[in-house]
Amino acid sequence: MNTKTVPKLTLFPLITEVSKQGHLCIGGCDVVDLAEEFGTPLYLFDEITLRHKCREFKDEFGKYYPDTLVIYASKAFLNRALALIFKEDGLGLDVVSGGELSIAHSVDFPLDKVYFHGNNKTSEELNLALDWGVGRIVVDNFYELELLNKLAGEKGINQNILLRLTPGIDPHTHQYITTGTIESKFGFPLATGQAGEAVKEALSASNLDLLGFHFHLGSLISEIQPYELAIELVLGFAREMGRKFGFNLSEFNIGGGFAVPYTLDSKVPTIADYARAVTGKLSGLISGLGLSRPQLIIEPGRAIVGQAGVALYKVGAIKEIPGIKKYVCVDGGMSDNIRPALYGAKYEALVANKALEAERDMVTIAGKLCESGDILIRDINLASVHPGDIIAIPVCGAYSIPMESNYNAMPRPAIVMVKEGRARLIRRRETYQDMMGLDLI
Repeated sequence: MNTKTVPKLTLFPLITEVSKQGHLCIGGCDVVDLAEEFGTPLYLFDEITLRHKCREFKDEFGKYYPDTLVIYASKAFLNRALALIFKEDGLGLDVVSGGELSIAHSVDFPLDKVYFHGNNKTSEELNLALDWGVGRIVVDNFYELELLNKLAGEKGINQNILLRLTPGIDPHTHQYITTGTIESKFGFPLATGQAGEAVKEALSASNLDLLGFHFHLGSLISEIQPYELAIELVLGFAREMGRKFGFNLSEFNIGGGFAVPYTLDSKVPTIADYARAVTGKLSGLISGLGLSRPQLIIEPGRAIVGQAGVALYKVGAIKEIPGIKKYVCVDGGMSDNIRPALYGAKYEALVANKALEAERDMVTIAGKLCESGDILIRDINLASVHPGDIIAIPVCGAYSIPMESNYNAMPRPAIVMVKEGRARLIRRRETYQDMMGLDLI
């Protein structure tokens, strides 16, 4: 089906079409049938889209800067099935907890390609990382620098590290997902002189090998200039550290945060746009500052899994307030996708069993949780909606699932992976018994 006929299809996974029956089909699977077979709410991932995004990042950045390592930002969403895909496609992993690290370890992910982030790693987590041979630990503060050196010494290990720096750049995204400004809880600020002190301490640490620097500006960064400014600041700092301490920058990690379009009016750079700008700025500055060429590391998360994921809900109650608003209530909500309630995230939606029908019904899609703020989408045009219809919301592959909760004792949804007309369960639906399984009376 031509996307001009159904413009919203451009936001769905790459393998999306509409059947003769007017049903939305993803990865060769009729999503109405999937909702019937697996129940709702249901999250699905298209494997072709996932693998395509992995290759696109590797190809586009590698084209301009061959020594680039793409590591997937696990916080966007990671489970064992996805970890295996990233392993097969040659990506590394950015993990931020012992839990994410354990998922990687459970599928024999090459731990030399795992980068362990976090602003308050515990001794238990750091010991786990050291015992399993994590490739890089990204040190976030002076407490961690001292603790990690002590723990590595106790094990007789020299641990490779990067220092996370705070360049003081505002990426013009939501305040909750901004991480590169000077007041951030993350990293050593450049402007205060603490970054320089951290380099001095790291170089003198007997059990740590400082290989390079890391920065991360935030999430959903739809402008390229913040990356360019941060690269300029951090490379200038690297040259200063070289002159002062003889430090050689061998790894340079610019984080992730690459934006994806959530709505039809979203305007974001393409992966190719990011790649050309970042690598061009990097290469030019390396030459101008007289630095040796470091390995470039990027950490896309949302930009790999976002478009690949779709949420499916079944319509239940419909409440119309004449002349004011029409609520379409679905069987999920902020328990499986808190993003709209948390920071006003916006989405599109499609009635999956009426994908070809004209969208003339202005409605608000409400969840079933006991909160007035449990709204998934406000004021959207849909085909005429009735109880039992299936609502499909695209670009739900990132952050929706990791931030799920059991609020109102809601079970977490099942997740399926689709490819070439087949669907396989990659996480079963949580049961009431599962939720009570840790309770003691």
